[in-house]
Amino acid sequence: MTALPEGSWLLNIRPQPALVTAEEYEALPEEIARAIEIVDGYLAYRAAPTPDHQTAGRRLANLLERHARAAMAAGHGCLTVNIDVDLRLRDVPLLNRRPDVALYRCLDRERGERLRAEHVLLVVEIVSPGSETQDTTDKLGEYAKAGIPHYWIVRLDGTGVSIVERYRLDPASMLYKHVGTLMKDEAGGVPEVANPIPMVIHWAELEF
Repeated sequence: MTALPEGSWLLNIRPQPALVTAEEYEALPEEIARAIEIVDGYLAYRAAPTPDHQTAGRRLANLLERHARAAMAAGHGCLTVNIDVDLRLRDVPLLNRRPDVALYRCLDRERGERLRAEHVLLVVEIVSPGSETQDTTDKLGEYAKAGIPHYWIVRLDGTGVSIVERYRLDPASMLYKHVGTLMKDEAGGVPEVANPIPMVIHWAELEF
C-alpha cells in the first residue's frame, strides 16, 4: 500500500472519543450547531449550501408558508414553516438533523418547546451533488422511522426547482411510499397537492 505523503491532513484524523449527548448538543453555540448534524451520537459536518440551494429553500418555504396560512384561515390548526431548522429525531443515541425546509405544528414558545418529529407534517430536502445518498437513502429511512408523515426530495436545474419527489409514510411498516413525482417540464396543468395541506405548485414561484 502506498504511504500517504508527510503532512497529509488524513494523518491527523482521530476517532470521536465519545458519543455526543443531547445535553452536550444543546449547550453548543448556535454558529456551531448550524454547521453540524448528529447521527447516532456521531458528529457529521454539513457542507455550506450554494447560493442556488439557499434560494430554492427560501422559495419553497415561501410557497409552503402561503398555503399554510390559507389552510389556517380555512380552520387548520396553527402551522409554522422554517428553513435550516433544528429537528430532534431521537434523544438516545442522539439523532439531530437540520432539514432544508420543514412544515410543522406551532410550538409552545412559553415552555421553550423543542421541534421534534411528532410536530412535523412535512420535511423537504434539496439534493446537492454531495448529498444524494443522505437525502435519498439515509434521511428517507430516518424521517420515516421517526414517524414524519410526508417527505419531499427536491432536485434543481439551472433555473430553479425542477423535480419534487413526494413520499408518504405507511404507518404499518413505518416506511415511506412514493406517491408521485412532480416535474416542471411535464405536460398538463398546474400541479395540485392535497397533503399534508392543499397546495398548488406554481413552478415560476420556485425559480432562482
